[in-house]
Amino acid sequence: MKKIVLSMLVVASIAIAGLDANIVENNKEKSTQSFLDRLHVKGDLRLRYEEIKRDDKANKYRERFRVRLGASYDLTDNILIQTQLSSGKGNPTSGNVTFDDDKHLNDYLEEDIKIDVLNIGYKFGDSWIQAGKSKHFYYRPNKTQLIWDNDLRLEGLNYGYKNSKRIALGINKIHRLKNHEESTGEIYMYTAQYMQPVKFDNYTLNVGAGFYYYDGVKANTAPYKSGLKGNSEDVNGHYAYNYRIAESFAELKFKDVFGKDLSVAVICAYNTAVSKNNLAYELSMQLGSTKNVYDWKIAYAYKDTEADAVFGAHSDSDFSGSGTGGKGHIIQPKMKVAKNVYIGGHFQWSKFEKGISKQDVDYRRTQLDLTLKF
Repeated sequence: MKKIVLSMLVVASIAIAGLDANIVENNKEKSTQSFLDRLHVKGDLRLRYEEIKRDDKANKYRERFRVRLGASYDLTDNILIQTQLSSGKGNPTSGNVTFDDDKHLNDYLEEDIKIDVLNIGYKFGDSWIQAGKSKHFYYRPNKTQLIWDNDLRLEGLNYGYKNSKRIALGINKIHRLKNHEESTGEIYMYTAQYMQPVKFDNYTLNVGAGFYYYDGVKANTAPYKSGLKGNSEDVNGHYAYNYRIAESFAELKFKDVFGKDLSVAVICAYNTAVSKNNLAYELSMQLGSTKNVYDWKIAYAYKDTEADAVFGAHSDSDFSGSGTGGKGHIIQPKMKVAKNVYIGGHFQWSKFEKGISKQDVDYRRTQLDLTLKF
């Protein structure tokens, strides 16, 4: 069954890409070319082998996939409509779905596909405003997930500016996937971030800061089925604290170090709403890029995230059992092996504190990826 599903996904991906190309080619001679010029379709399919080893549980070995298909349309020169379907329904910080031998293709489509993006945007000058469900747009040095997981989506009203500097402002509501009827109130996020590049002869220094204010967290229930994700809980199993996260970062980007791009970064997050276990930081580097076939890159990061430094339900879902209270090392190699085809890996050695007992758990995670983009 896995091979059938996999084959159909691959064929569908290639067919969609080919169809899009054929339509554009065929319509060069038609008057509808302007419509197609305004329509942009892209997606990707990732196949993953993963194993997780930890002291307190049996080892886990699984084969997974993630598929995403997005489209955007320029309604006018200033108005953009976006939508995206992806796998991973019910999980806001992951699009991964585990293959199941007893699961039929229709079950995957019905149970695992979600509308991941659905918004309308207005562009003016170097600025834009988006309303709806969208990808988050905060600047993340070396693609850090210390505060924001890659797959997290925002739901609300957001403003962005990008020229030499970058500004991001937002008012968003956390859409609950579980326990909505049990919640003590809604949770809103008020966010702001600023990034300023400083250019020198041989490198660029990006410095920035942000503040992320979560309103309505303390004494509330977890918004997703994954629970509090390492954050402290009260006697009722609800959030014990609020989250008012101050972020600062610095990133050095070099264009030619032994013929490769190099970037190094430090990111800090501090929850101003609590007085203990409120600091997180990440030290990272990335060497190389994957612009051309056979190009490669390798990234390294060391993370230390105390229990209430960040909102666990929104931080890196792959690190230390998912959530906060962990520290450790991550190595991620990646290579472009053909046009639109990539292989990569994730090798993690970390440790985290489990539950109220604060038991130390050794955690090992290995991921091997094959990704097709179209």
